[in-house]
Order: sequence, then structure tokens, then C-alpha cells
Amino acid sequence: MKVFLLTGFVLVSVFSGAGFAAELEEVVTIATRTDTVVTNVTASISVIDEELVAINHEHISQALNQLAGVNLQHGSGQEYLPAIRSPVLTGAGACGAFLISENSVPLRAAGFCNINELFESHTEQAQRIELLRGPGTALHGSNAMHGVVNVISVPDESGAGRSIGLDNGSFGYWRAKLRLSNDSGTGLNLTATHDGGWRTQSGYDQQKLTAYSNMEFKGLDFNSGVSLTHLEQETAGFIVGLDAYQNTDIARQNFDPEAYRNVDSLRLWTEVTPTSGDSWKVTPYIRLTDMEFLQHFLPGKPLEENGQKSLGFLSQYQIQPAFTVGLDAEITRGFLKQAQGSATVGSPFLQATVPAGKHYDFEVDAIMLAAFAQYNHDISERLSIVAGVRAELMDYDYDNRMLDGRTRDDGTTCGFGGCRYSRPSDSSDSFTTVSPKLGFLFDLDEDHQLFANLSTGYRAPQANELYRLQRNQNLADLDSESLVSTELGMRGAMGRWQYQVSVYDMSKKNVIFRDSDFFNVSNGKTSHRGIEVEGGWAVTDSISLDLSASYSEHEYENNALLNSVDIAGNNIDTAPELNSFVRLAWQPHSSMTVSLEWQHLDGYFLEPENLRQYPGHDLINVRSKWQLNNDWSLYFNLENLTDERYADRADFTGFTGERYFPGKPVNYQLGFQKSW
Repeated sequence: MKVFLLTGFVLVSVFSGAGFAAELEEVVTIATRTDTVVTNVTASISVIDEELVAINHEHISQALNQLAGVNLQHGSGQEYLPAIRSPVLTGAGACGAFLISENSVPLRAAGFCNINELFESHTEQAQRIELLRGPGTALHGSNAMHGVVNVISVPDESGAGRSIGLDNGSFGYWRAKLRLSNDSGTGLNLTATHDGGWRTQSGYDQQKLTAYSNMEFKGLDFNSGVSLTHLEQETAGFIVGLDAYQNTDIARQNFDPEAYRNVDSLRLWTEVTPTSGDSWKVTPYIRLTDMEFLQHFLPGKPLEENGQKSLGFLSQYQIQPAFTVGLDAEITRGFLKQAQGSATVGSPFLQATVPAGKHYDFEVDAIMLAAFAQYNHDISERLSIVAGVRAELMDYDYDNRMLDGRTRDDGTTCGFGGCRYSRPSDSSDSFTTVSPKLGFLFDLDEDHQLFANLSTGYRAPQANELYRLQRNQNLADLDSESLVSTELGMRGAMGRWQYQVSVYDMSKKNVIFRDSDFFNVSNGKTSHRGIEVEGGWAVTDSISLDLSASYSEHEYENNALLNSVDIAGNNIDTAPELNSFVRLAWQPHSSMTVSLEWQHLDGYFLEPENLRQYPGHDLINVRSKWQLNNDWSLYFNLENLTDERYADRADFTGFTGERYFPGKPVNYQLGFQKSW
């Protein structure tokens, strides 16, 4: 039934569609770091631009989950867990499977990703969000395995203007936005948000500032920017018990009222290009992050503090129109501390092995150095190839600032064989990877194009996977994860319709995970295959239909994850097969638009044994906008119109059983914007 449903989506798209994501002349920077049209890219790319204003998302998942192949599971506050052509990934290095950037500069240093890092990007006032599915191009480094997200937060000349907006919503939500910019490329965006939280003690306050300028000096253009974010969040944890999310009284409770997360980030960058052209580009940048949060999901609920300082640059040089080379480099100093203020509550085993006091305190100095080359060649008027290769070195220098081993912080031993947390001795580790790419473009005619690619992706082990160990492990002998991807796609546009369809098959090895002995190992193998479609149809001058859908299968290819159970061939947990989004928009008047959205998420297994399952859900949303005059606009949104009881996230552990992040009940958002 699922395959038939998706086939229907494909037929509607190819023979009827007119989508928001696959315009042939859409300009993107995600593939080359310079403006290029989608038809020059041998990969599946989607863009959300004008729709960002209509979506007016409170959480980034509301925007990105409208794209095929994406499943961001909303946690508490601004938190989330990501999936792009993948299952929803968790663990210390799960974020390493995705490259997340703002204005083409990665949000976090290589080797120091954070699963929630998109909340450090100013998506609320972004010009557009670009998505590249699967491994990135030769210009993308470590982490560009399953997908790349690039947030464009600085407007071009057409984005000049001034506006102020105010949103109000359910559960004490409000947000204020200010935009000031001129046609010379100077301006700022400011966003301040308060959310009272629909669950007990789950609110947050967040502020974001992006300032930018453009100047010319001695034949060079300097496009510079600074981005600052601050988040103070009360965190609500899982609720426990089979189908607990269906009980409204339980769903609204917060059983971890002391949990919180505070985050600060700062990024500065300058894009330098010659005034006379764009034959070369250098982008130096500086990043600072600082975070502390209570790990409510661990025994003893220890406090983690982490941060990083990094300095780097991106560069590329166009030797000839078809040949580009470049060098990227960065140096980073990161730290992590974990400490527990009071004794652990629980079984005698937990009390003995998870002591109060310091658990970790280490620093890591890292160097990333990469060189790449990419060549475009027109074989004929219709057929062209894109070939590229990237070589990257990742070097870590780890310094343990505590006692080595799995003792208490005073050196005394724990019962039951030793403490839970293990601190390895000082060490240095290096990882070198070469990643080739090959893509093809074939123009069927002026309106339709085939694309294909064979590419590899990779990621070096993250610092937390190498040095944040447990139990008897005192050394993590890890290899870089690697992925081989084959993709075939078609895109087109004509008259009232446009579409993009792609089929992919990916094989991943050296998958890093924590095994049943609580060791960090890298001997996992998984496979990922699927079909994706985006498109729509301008039914009439006032009615349009947009849709996106993906059908995928993600499977374990070996038994490494669980020593006692044969899981080879099982579905990977938290990997729904069918995920779809449909939007019907009606414009009854030139100044008014009303749209009805349907988001479907298939059921999925909660654990590798495939014994327990979340049934999936369907959500209905309504969005409307009214342009009162040239300066004033008003909008009103209703989320979860049918008040569906669902879970944003569901999983299973042997300690708690089924557990959930319950989804928000029916809620509204009312806002206005004044432009001048």
C-alpha cells in the first residue's frame, strides 16, 4: 500500500506537479559556495525561500520536515534529532552524519558537532534554507554523509528594506523580529523569542542577532557578518510507559523539572572576492560556543559543560571556467566537563558505579586540513560530467585534566568492578580520508533533465566518541565512517507544473556506535535506499497543490550492534518507511492566501530487535496570510488542527521501556508585520 501511495505521488508530480522545491532556475550556493542554478548540480537539492515567511516556524522541524527525505524529531524546547536520507540518529557522534552551515560556513568545528546545532542558526529570518541530500560535493568535508543544510541568513540586494513583526501564540508564546537593511548590503536582523512551554516547566527564552556589511577596498569586495545567539531553556524529558503520549495528563507533565540547557554562540566571517569577478574566494571565520545542560536522561543527572573556539578559512580558485581547486583549514580547541552534584538515586549497582563528583574534564586541540578539486566537462550539447575529489586530514591532541581510568575523582575505586565513566590517557589521533565524486547531467530538452551521481561520504570520529569512554574501555580504536552512494534523478518544469524525482542506494561501513559492552566501536554496517519526489501543480490561477514524499528502507547489514541477537536484515530503529507532506493553497483574493497542510509519518520500530513499534501519525495544519496594504500584513496559523495525540519521538530502552516526547496539542499563532 505504501509503495502504491508513493507511486501515486510520483505520477501526480510528473504529470501534474508545480512544486516549491525544484525550480530549474533556482539559484543555490550549497553545492559550490557560489551562486549557481540547480541544473548545474548533479544531486538532489531543495530550497525553501518565500515559504519561510508563510511557515513562520517556531521550531526548525516545522520548515525542514516539509522536504522529502527529512525527518527532524522535535525534542523539548529548541532541541531535535535529525534524519536526512537516514534513520533518526542518536549518540555522541550522530550529528557527524550531517553538515550544517550558515552562509556556507559550518556551524560547528569538524570533530565537535552538536546534535542540536541548527538552533544556533538564524533560521527565523533567513532568506532561504538549502538542502542537499546524500553525500556532499568535493567542496564539502567531513560530516557531509547523509545530507547538507545551508542557511542563507544574509539577504541580497533585493532583500533591502525595514520591517518589524510580532507573533503571539498558545502557551505563552511570543516573538519579536526586527529587520534593517539597505541596498548597499548593510543591515541587521534581530529576533527575540519567549515560549512558556506547553509542558510543565518547559519554556525557553532565545535571542538571535545577525549583522552584515559589504564594502570595497583596493579592488576587493568584503562581505562580512557576525551572528550571536543566546538560549536559556527549561527542558522536559521523556514520559515513560506504553502509549503514554495518549494520556493528556501524563503528556503535559515534566518528570525532570530541574533539567535545563543554556547555550551561547558567536560566529564572525568575511567573504573576500575580487571586485572584477569571482575567479577566487577566501572566507576566514571565527567561532565560539559555550553550553551547559543537565543530562536528565543519565543516572545521577550530571551537569555537562562544553565549548569550543575555532579559527579557519574556506577558499577556492577557479583555474579555468570548468576547473576549481581549493584549500580549507581550521584549528579548534574544545573542552568538556561533566560533574554530578549529589549521590545517584536507584539500584545498588547505579549508586556504586555512578558517584558524585567529577566524571570528565578534558581538552582537545584539533587541526583540520583539506584540499579539493572539481572539474566540469561538457561531453556534448546535452551531456556533461562533474568529477571531483577531496582529501582531508583530521588531527586530535587530547589532554585529560583528571586522573586516568575509571575511578572516582579522588582516586578511590567504585564497587561492582569500577565506575561507569572511563578517562583515557593523553593521546594524539589522526584520520586521513580521500573522497571521490562523479556526476552526470543530461538535458532531455529545455524543460527536463536527468542527473546521476556516484559519490562517497565520510566522517572522522568525533572527539566525544574517542575520549568520552565507559566501563572497561580505555582506548577507542575507531576508523572513519564511510558511505558509498548511487543516485539517479529527474527534474523538470513546464507551464503550470514542475517536479523532482530521485532514487538512491547507499551503503555505509565502519559505523560508530556503543555496543552491548558499552564500548565505542566502529564495525557496524548499514544500508539505505529509497525514492523521493517533490513537486506540485498550479491547478488554477488561485489554487495550487504542493507535495513531497519519500519511501525508504534502512537496514542493519551485520550483527555488531547486539552481541546476543541476530539483527542483520532488520530495519534500523526510528526509520519510518513513508514520510509525506501535502499542501493545498487557495488565494481567494490577491491580498489573501489560505493553505491546508497534511503531514504523514509512517510507523517505525523502537529498537534493533524490531519487537516494538510506534504506529505513526497524521497532522493537519492551516496557515493564512492577509496583506492589508503595502506596509501591513497579518497572518494566523493553526497547528495540529484535529488535536491528534502523537509523539514527536518514540524509542525503547531496557531500563525504562517505551518512552516518548509527546507532541504539542492544537495550538495557534497570530502575528503581524509592518514594513517600510
